[in-house]
Amino acid sequence: MLKIDTLPEKIRGIIFDLDGVLWRGQTATCDLPTLFDHLSKKSIKFILATNSGVETITSIIQRMHNFGVKIEDVQILNSPIALGHLLLDHYPDGGPVYIMGEQGLVDTLRKFGFYFDEENPIAVVAGLNRNFTYELLKKTSLLIRRGLPFYFTNHDPTYPSNEGQVPGAGTMLAALETATGVKAILAGKPLPFIFEYAMERLDTSPGETLVIGDRLDTDIAGGQNAGCRTAVVLTGVSTLDLIDTWEPKPDLVLPNVINLFDEINA
Repeated sequence: MLKIDTLPEKIRGIIFDLDGVLWRGQTATCDLPTLFDHLSKKSIKFILATNSGVETITSIIQRMHNFGVKIEDVQILNSPIALGHLLLDHYPDGGPVYIMGEQGLVDTLRKFGFYFDEENPIAVVAGLNRNFTYELLKKTSLLIRRGLPFYFTNHDPTYPSNEGQVPGAGTMLAALETATGVKAILAGKPLPFIFEYAMERLDTSPGETLVIGDRLDTDIAGGQNAGCRTAVVLTGVSTLDLIDTWEPKPDLVLPNVINLFDEINA
């Protein structure tokens, strides 16, 4: 099994996915304090980057704290943050938007100057909503059919939990695109926004950056598209059979993220 030290360039920064990599549901995948202490000893910086729009930056910090790891808000990126940047590119002054999502998405967009308004929105913005209903689907679809620009956080069809793979944001995206015939403008992985923002914060080049994820079509594809080195872990959705069919292959295949280093094979 190849490790990080076998890569052709020295890795100075790591972009970690969360669900399926660092934890599954409420359970850590490994001894996270040992992993992050080792990164610090090797002077490797990191960013946590997730497509999830359910958790806020504050809740991710708290979860990492519960696992025994202290992090700062600048070390976290998610698809709502990427979407906020994307919206600002299109609407520099912010403004009213119709939001079909959970409170984390609403709170994040407010920081970028966008606020919920279903009377006169300039765009429809949506993401995972675990209270998704037919009425919500109908209301959102009708607004999109009026011709409003349609933005969505990410297209992950599922995400891992203690119960198994449960419906993700992509399930709602498929319903909205089917109901309206309109393709959403996406911000999350595998598009480049999150990876570019992460490397800016890390101050690393793509060749010095390792993307670690459990999903080939988002984490690995996105990392490869951004020119980064990639590592897939087997604690989430990807299996060895799936990896065998994937091209180009990730640089590393790890049973667990803690197997990244020879020194800590827990």
